[in-house]
Amino acid sequence: MADKALSGTLTFGDAQRISGPRAFNLMIKPAGSLCNLDCHYCYYLDKAEIYGGKEPKMSLEMLETCIRKYIESNEVPEICFNWHGGEPLVMGLDFYRKAIELEQKYGKDKKILNTLQTNGTLLTQEWANFLKDNNFLVGVSVDGPAIVHDRYRRDKGGNPTLQKVIRGIELLYRTGVQYNTMTTVNKSSEGHGLEVYNFMKSLGSQYMQFMPVVEHIKYPLTAAGKPNKGARPFIVDPATEGAQLAPWSVSAIGYGKFMNEIFDYWVRNDVGRYFVNLFDSTLAGWVGAQPGTCVYAETCGGNSIIEHNGDVYCCDHFVYPKYKIGNIATDSLAEMMDSPAQTKFGIEKRNSLPHKCLKCQWFKACHGECPKHRFNLTESGETGLNTLCDGYRLFFSHVAPYMDFMKDCLLKETAPAAVMAWARMK
Repeated sequence: MADKALSGTLTFGDAQRISGPRAFNLMIKPAGSLCNLDCHYCYYLDKAEIYGGKEPKMSLEMLETCIRKYIESNEVPEICFNWHGGEPLVMGLDFYRKAIELEQKYGKDKKILNTLQTNGTLLTQEWANFLKDNNFLVGVSVDGPAIVHDRYRRDKGGNPTLQKVIRGIELLYRTGVQYNTMTTVNKSSEGHGLEVYNFMKSLGSQYMQFMPVVEHIKYPLTAAGKPNKGARPFIVDPATEGAQLAPWSVSAIGYGKFMNEIFDYWVRNDVGRYFVNLFDSTLAGWVGAQPGTCVYAETCGGNSIIEHNGDVYCCDHFVYPKYKIGNIATDSLAEMMDSPAQTKFGIEKRNSLPHKCLKCQWFKACHGECPKHRFNLTESGETGLNTLCDGYRLFFSHVAPYMDFMKDCLLKETAPAAVMAWARMK
């Protein structure tokens, strides 16, 4: 097991965060798990079961409470509203017009930013105009060319969705809306790294997120008590009895090779022009800076979510009853963010790691990655090893010389893009 001496202890960074001005991010899910698509690997569609199988929408009264308390509870001059789902566009334009009105009402002298993550299929010119006029940064979920994207990203009728997504992106581009792409790396992605990367570039994406998908599933039972493999399976905790690895899960080595393939092209041609979340976070870890995403940070707990009814959970990937820390309608949001439960959730990311991770030469860049992927055993039988460990080790060992070079560039106050000429000579 992980070192018990660490249990309950804070990192220096966490102590600074807790003792300083309160600053945290909220992912707001006004439509809960409601979505117009039926992506095979979606971990959030099942969350409707928590609410009796229903997918109600956030009321305007709850929206006002959410915006007011989020602004009041943050003690920093800049606040970002992150609209997520499900599919947040199913709320309709009037909902977000009201949100902007409420942000202006309660924002006072604070700078208010908005991001919105969408599957892109419901975008219209009216939506694009609104997003442009209100300076939204839009994240579009797209997995690559049709051979990859349409394998698992289907609509409720089982139809492919890529062409609808492309039409939505074209609207954003023509209207001048700022957007980036969020791409899952799943089983169908393996062997297509450079193809996927170049496809994202063709869509006009300069900021790309590549998120590995590893899930466990369990099929509902038939009347005879047998697994109904013709039905949509539930995505479950790996410890659930009868759970099995989902067929769309990326393999550890497959993920590592996928990212290496992209990196080899990027480091010779695109440094400083196109930005990839894993590459940026790895360089941050190399120089001892905070990564841009909680996945690679030493601890977590600063990115909670609010469901449609005001329920607050520690994290988007841990929307289970035991991780609910309150409801924004009845509880103080500031107290929830400062609560022992939230703090414990954050530091457990570090405190629950096996010794193998703590001694690993790549710990500075990985920090065990996301706890949702930590269900393997180490060679000595310790729990909590990330299932993607071999893939990350393959990636970090491959990029190490280039990260060393870019680190030296930063120390010399020169642009890391100088690595491209050096890499082409290797």
